Amino acid sequence: MVSTGALIHGNQARHLNFNPEEHSVALQLGGSDPAQLACCAKIARQWGYDEVNLNCGCPSPRVQKGSFGACLMADTSLVADCVKAMMDSVEIPITVKHRIGIDKVESYEFVRDFVGTLHGVGVKVFIVHARNAWLRGLSPKENREVPPLKREFVFRLKKDFPNATIVINGAISDLTESETLLKKVDGVMLGRAAYYTPWILSDVDARLFSDEHNPITREDVIKKMAEYVHRTDPEDLALRATCRHMHGLLTGLAGAKTWRRVLSDATTIHRLREKVFEYAYAQAGWTDLPEEED
Repeated sequence: MVSTGALIHGNQARHLNFNPEEHSVALQLGGSDPAQLACCAKIARQWGYDEVNLNCGCPSPRVQKGSFGACLMADTSLVADCVKAMMDSVEIPITVKHRIGIDKVESYEFVRDFVGTLHGVGVKVFIVHARNAWLRGLSPKENREVPPLKREFVFRLKKDFPNATIVINGAISDLTESETLLKKVDGVMLGRAAYYTPWILSDVDARLFSDEHNPITREDVIKKMAEYVHRTDPEDLALRATCRHMHGLLTGLAGAKTWRRVLSDATTIHRLREKVFEYAYAQAGWTDLPEEED
């Protein structure tokens, strides 16, 4: 998520740069001023984003101070004004990510009316985290775990709004669970499971989209990432971030701890650059060590 203030007044390239291979790519915005959100939607379109998503689900105190995130669910008319302003300014899709309720508001009618209002002004895609957001008393991490999951609310949304695209989110751990959920909703969003155990997505195209292809291997991923780093030639800070996002590649396998350790060593990363992935893979015990250039 990028706040409207950071995008309007900050370094746009830092927030918005992406590689063409990442398409389709969405920009998630945090904000509550319709004019500023419309301005940022135009910026997103100019940078080549395929979608703009309004965050109405983040419960962190810092986000609340900015008057956006989950607290926006308390003012549905304002959210409607925000999405309408963005839709009037760009032709790319405007979507909304939200919770099923806030604080102790436990009724299904609350989220039904929220979705109904936004659907009425033209929003077609809703990504629904199937928990309430407790705005006081819980940390963001606890907000992902403590409020009970109520997936039946999301299923009811699909029945009540059959022409909307309803995507379920929250504590979805694997593709088997995803396949079950897809019988009742249009889409599944995997967050932390995809980040910390990315290999669960290695056969997602074949399993969920009947797209037959040669199975990808971890060696394929390492080679592609090395080519990416070589082609983009990022600064050390960006390369370290790329390495950090590769930490989960060996999750569940022998040598995973060593793999993460090597990809966390700034000196090794600086010295080997795009070869650091192959080196880390060898250190983890999966191949012979590559020869280093003089």
